[in-house]
Amino acid sequence: MKTTSFILALLLSVSLGKAQNRQQVSYFPLQDVKLLNSPFLQAQQTDLHYILSMNPDRLLAPFLREAGLTSKAPSYTNWENTGLDGHIGGHYLSALSMMYAATGDTAVYNRLNYMLNELHHAQQAVGTGFIGGTPNSLQLWKDIKAGNIRAGGFDLNGKWVPLYNIHKTYAGLRDAYLYAGSDLARQMLVDFTDWMIDITSDLSDEQIQDMLRSEHGGLNETFADVAEITGDKKYLELARRFSHKFILDPLIKEEDKLTGMHANTQIPKVIGYKRIAELSQDDKNWNHAAEWDHAARFFWNTVVNHRSVCIGGNSVREHFHPSDNFTSMLNDVQGPET
Repeated sequence: MKTTSFILALLLSVSLGKAQNRQQVSYFPLQDVKLLNSPFLQAQQTDLHYILSMNPDRLLAPFLREAGLTSKAPSYTNWENTGLDGHIGGHYLSALSMMYAATGDTAVYNRLNYMLNELHHAQQAVGTGFIGGTPNSLQLWKDIKAGNIRAGGFDLNGKWVPLYNIHKTYAGLRDAYLYAGSDLARQMLVDFTDWMIDITSDLSDEQIQDMLRSEHGGLNETFADVAEITGDKKYLELARRFSHKFILDPLIKEEDKLTGMHANTQIPKVIGYKRIAELSQDDKNWNHAAEWDHAARFFWNTVVNHRSVCIGGNSVREHFHPSDNFTSMLNDVQGPET
């Protein structure tokens, strides 16, 4: 939960013998933090101007198209009409939700509700709970449900990272509920997650792990969030199934096998491991919370202390270089993506 200016409360864990009472670190709600006249406020207002300059109907066009509805404006260009259609729409929901929480701006709130209502219209038109803008989405997910899975690092069944794409929509709906209090967003999020349960209900764990070779953002984290929001553990089980074991298993063993991997892709997966561990501490039927938590901590320590430089970067051309050789980061014109 990033804000332009934030205060982080640091709470200490207290240990008495074998008993530990852990207090969670938490952020102040965005509504409780107001920026004074400063470069931070100027940056926030610049962001606000940019957000409101975007045309919501152009962002909505891919979702309406895939639902068989008539769009009110053409899609934006570049990635928004060449295969990754609709991914910005999810980001936009998150941006509107956080900006409204931070500013209370009525125009932002109205824009958020317009986006949600139009997306709800698309969701209802499809009728299964699905919301998405990837071209030929319905056939894609029909094939996946049937077990026809052809996954690569940046594609799934010939489509450009559709799991990564829909993760943005999942996260946007979650943020609209958590930050802006939208009950409609909550219902849409639950229906969308139920759709994923149906899509994967007949797939084996091995098939899902095969599918997760394709970039999928932080779906495991978002599904875990749905579990907390609803109190229903079936969503936590979905989150566990969507946790990529190829990355998780070496981390549990404290093995750094990150060299050569697409760096940004792994970070949200690990955040998901940590989130699942947090929500599973009291689950007597699942005893892996401690090792998943440990895996996340090992990843953090490895990347921060052994793979990062002073600018915050940890990779070159978006991929982890060897932890004992940073030459490529210095010599290449393309360094870390963030």
